[in-house]
Amino acid sequence: MPNRRLTLRQRDARAGVSLVTPTVLIVCLVLLVPMLWAISIAFQDIKLINIRYAGFFGQYTLDNFVEVFQSSGFWSALWNTVLYTFGATTGSILVGLIAALAVRRPFKGRAIVRGLILLPYVAPVVAVAFVWTTMLNPQFGVVNNWGTRFLGWSEAIPFLSQHSTAMLTVIVFETWRYYPFAFLFLMARLQAVSKDTEEAAHVDGATPLQQFRHILLPQLLPTMVVLFTLRFVFTFSKFDDVYLLTGGGSGTEVVSVRVFELLTSRKDVSAACAQAVILALVLVVFLVIQRRATRRWNGDS
Repeated sequence: MPNRRLTLRQRDARAGVSLVTPTVLIVCLVLLVPMLWAISIAFQDIKLINIRYAGFFGQYTLDNFVEVFQSSGFWSALWNTVLYTFGATTGSILVGLIAALAVRRPFKGRAIVRGLILLPYVAPVVAVAFVWTTMLNPQFGVVNNWGTRFLGWSEAIPFLSQHSTAMLTVIVFETWRYYPFAFLFLMARLQAVSKDTEEAAHVDGATPLQQFRHILLPQLLPTMVVLFTLRFVFTFSKFDDVYLLTGGGSGTEVVSVRVFELLTSRKDVSAACAQAVILALVLVVFLVIQRRATRRWNGDS
């Protein structure tokens, strides 16, 4: 029999290939094929009305990319995307770190507090976005009501409709919504920190700030780097949060919202795919820079 001539390693390798093959095929069908199709559409002239005739091969052109780069709105949207991503990613990690440190030590009701911390992350985005827009409404929102009554505001502030506050408000919303994601990672890492080291530092007279800086922070930094990478990738292509809060207006239009507007208002599938491809390439560049900076910081070659 042919199988008897195979070594144990060869049989294990064949079994591994047979187990992995279905997953690889599914990934190719669900992810790789649509991605290649979208890239091919970006180099063609296809509108929504004739997308049924689109295929992998056609009359390729760079006109869509030229149009995107010559559009002034694209560069402002790209800057908004970078600003929004860095601000929300950094803010969610910092707030998640503070929350993890706050509930690290046992206290009465800690389990309930931990559960409440996760609410922004598990709640439906449509529901929480509606609550925020209602709270920040300049006419009947509770935030402006309290501000004018107790904080001495001379007039109500349209947080989501004026350029000076809209982007900051969206970043704060994103920070609030996704800090539980960072909290889970950092809390798990804090649970693995040896208490003996902290107790020894406390006996030697180290302050809580010194203990955090010299003991906890060096152990949390690798986890924070991974968190930053994950949240950066997720936030860079985020669409629903910004669109539900501002619709991309008041200086908050990010590239993903711009892609949606191209599809819905102009029905220009090719231009939308071209912008999506550029967005993906910019994200890859940022990830490469981040990876090299991390390796250099860790002392790797």
